[in-house]
Amino acid sequence: MIEEEFGTCAGIVWESLNINGEMTAAKLLKISGLDTKLLYAALGWLGREGKIEMKQKGKDTVFKLV
Repeated sequence: MIEEEFGTCAGIVWESLNINGEMTAAKLLKISGLDTKLLYAALGWLGREGKIEMKQKGKDTVFKLV
């Protein structure tokens, strides 16, 4: 996996969150069409860049844009 692919996946996740608002990883998987490894790589990329926030909502963990 090369770095550009992580960036592309991060863009897909960012776009999904931008359009749909906060979501769980399960919903992000469904909407983005990414596999689990690529989703978490993208979330890591966005987290490192300070673009997303992760919070607990009841029993779920949700991700949203900052």
